[in-house]
Amino acid sequence: MATVDIKVPSPGESITEVRIAQWLVKDGDVVERDQVIAEIDSDKATLELSAEAAGQVKLLAEADQTVGVGDVVARIDTSVAVPAKADAKPAAKKEAKAADAEKAKAPAKPTAAASATPVARAMLDEQGIAADKVKGTGPNGRVTKSDVSAYVSGGVKADAIAMNGWGGSRDQKRSKMSSLRQTVAKRLVMAKNQTAMLTTFNEVDMSAVMAMRDKYKDRFKETHGVGLGFMSFFTKAVTEALRLFPAVNGQIDGEEIILSDYADIGIAVSSPKGLMVPVLRNAEKMSLAEIESGIKTLAVKARDGKLSLDEMSGGTFTITNGGVFGSMLSTPIINPPQSAILGMHNIVERPVAVNGQVVIRPVMYVALSYDHRIIDGKESVSFLYKVKEMIEEPSKLIFGARDPGEVLLGL
Repeated sequence: MATVDIKVPSPGESITEVRIAQWLVKDGDVVERDQVIAEIDSDKATLELSAEAAGQVKLLAEADQTVGVGDVVARIDTSVAVPAKADAKPAAKKEAKAADAEKAKAPAKPTAAASATPVARAMLDEQGIAADKVKGTGPNGRVTKSDVSAYVSGGVKADAIAMNGWGGSRDQKRSKMSSLRQTVAKRLVMAKNQTAMLTTFNEVDMSAVMAMRDKYKDRFKETHGVGLGFMSFFTKAVTEALRLFPAVNGQIDGEEIILSDYADIGIAVSSPKGLMVPVLRNAEKMSLAEIESGIKTLAVKARDGKLSLDEMSGGTFTITNGGVFGSMLSTPIINPPQSAILGMHNIVERPVAVNGQVVIRPVMYVALSYDHRIIDGKESVSFLYKVKEMIEEPSKLIFGARDPGEVLLGL
């Protein structure tokens, strides 16, 4: 009998053990070569374990078991032939056809996958809300992120909760924290305990950016094949502000300060397994279209669990947008070893004073949490104000945070 051992691969440097998150096959199943047979959790990411040969698999480890890198967790008997897909049993085919016929007769029921946009679906998963509980206002009744935000902030009637309840069984469910969640917890506590973290706030009038987006979004998508969102404007503004205030892009290593001559921007995105922070490399060189395309690619990978360790490591600054979940204001926690993080929030129409008159403007509150050990108060406030300036006057994004008149006059 010829066999092939399936060993736990190394997820990255310094990682010595992982957890079998779940087996995707059963003991004794016949698998194909390169078929994904398990998911493994490390303290940095969830990875897939694939069959290195075709045959019958024997599982040598249990789900939720912690195993070492290099351990043999499965064995494949390659002498067992994999049946051709075309050789499906006639009875099974008949059953499948009958099931399809029954589905065709039954009225279609909306599901989270079919009736919600990707962002809305991630929000629904995060909040534990069924898609059919939220009324969709998008095309064909699809649930959008604004629908979920409205539902979370006030869409559930108090009398419905009082009358129907949601639990009452007195049951409790206990489950082991994933390796990733344990690491996130440790890093958050470390960031609070080992940095001199402060947060400064400002408000941004989003009128100019929203007007530009409304004017050009259709042509932008037609030209570049990707939607125009607010994250690209903020990312571009951040990279320009980092150029002017390099300490915000710096890190402390022992008794040394590291200043990077590039901006690798971490973009916090929601995934089924929690918040992930993939990194846009050299974002300072990217156009708005390249930023939008990069964010979209990373967000899809995060949703599908396809992010690599390299794509989630090495950032110099992070942006997180709690506004997609309806957050008005927050104090984001620094992502070590970085020294600062920008928090975006929802856009709300507010009364503001303009030239002595009270007018209604779409306003976003922004927050910059920073490590006071390396970034002084003047730098942090000036950095955030520069971001505000560029968002309120998008033309400054084109001219490198400078006044267009000064550029024209060579001043």
